[in-house]
Amino acid sequence: MNLHDVIVRPLVTEKSVKANESNNVVVFEVKAKANKTEIKQAVEAIFKVSVEKVNVVNVHPKEKRMGRYVGKTKAIRKAYVKLANDNKIDVFAI
Repeated sequence: MNLHDVIVRPLVTEKSVKANESNNVVVFEVKAKANKTEIKQAVEAIFKVSVEKVNVVNVHPKEKRMGRYVGKTKAIRKAYVKLANDNKIDVFAI
């Protein structure tokens, strides 16, 4: 898998911004087949930073309803990437 294909997009939510400010953690949506080693290599290569730790979460789809129609949200895989102390990634500039 190409390193640029591993990371889909950065996730910017209230929770991810708070994690970035307090713990220097950046949250990305990644491909479903990506493992922690591939995610670490991709972040280090693309953003030129040092990664300490990677945690991965599989978000299962939820059932949503619009009137009588029922559907599901998409399933995503999130990666919480902890950066080294002197490294920063500006998710708003990406």
